Amino acid sequence: MSPTTEPFQVETTQHLLVSIEDDNESGNNTVNGEKKIEIKNLRKVSDKGVSILDGVDLQISRGMIVGIIGPSGSGKSTLLRALNRLWEPPAGTVFLDGRDICHLDVLSVRRRVGMLFQLPALFQGTVGDNIRYGPKLKGQKLSDQEVERLLSAADLDASFINQNANQLSVGQQQRVALARTLANEPEVLLLDEPTSALDPISTQNIEEALVKLNTTQGITVIMVSHSIRQVQRIADIVCLLVNGTVVEVLPPNQLSHAKHPMAKRFLELSS
Repeated sequence: MSPTTEPFQVETTQHLLVSIEDDNESGNNTVNGEKKIEIKNLRKVSDKGVSILDGVDLQISRGMIVGIIGPSGSGKSTLLRALNRLWEPPAGTVFLDGRDICHLDVLSVRRRVGMLFQLPALFQGTVGDNIRYGPKLKGQKLSDQEVERLLSAADLDASFINQNANQLSVGQQQRVALARTLANEPEVLLLDEPTSALDPISTQNIEEALVKLNTTQGITVIMVSHSIRQVQRIADIVCLLVNGTVVEVLPPNQLSHAKHPMAKRFLELSS
């Protein structure tokens, strides 16, 4: 990562100032504030000996919207999956509120760190059945009013509650999947290109729902996106991942200042 002389300043969606610094001696990319997730020297090698993640160091503050972008094959999805143990990271590499996630109950981690995928995968049954699924596993029964509140948070109205989940449009299904994730009351939302299969209106609906959740509930959002414009619209900070390494951490309005050669090329071709 190239040296910087002074920390950048960026205004978050909560209108609070935070600084983004490059600690060149430690190799850590730091977002100042109360740490929610910390990643230390995270590495992964494929079965064929190919490096997928090559020493990722990153600290993510509570209540931030973080965009992760980079070329295909740079390890973005693998990094995301490590944060809720869909891929089991090595012990001592991923920390949630200061605790090694490998030492926490895996189901508890996945409730606290929810995930939304590129394509929604809903269960058979109604929208209400889907949203009630997670709490039901814990012995909780959500009322219709609670389900409607979750639908509203995902930008859907109460009329959806009794509809067949698999007969909705892809955009509507993605928002139901978001509501289903929110039913577990997550502290962090991981999103793996959640709007890449959606039309512009559905994309806008998802983005608005994410920003609202972040500003009203303080949920930390970490989103992998292929769209630079998208992260510029909603992210507080942007991490550029190249060849399994975070090479730049910048405010979205300063992406054009990226100095790493591959990052610059990716940004130029993506603009």
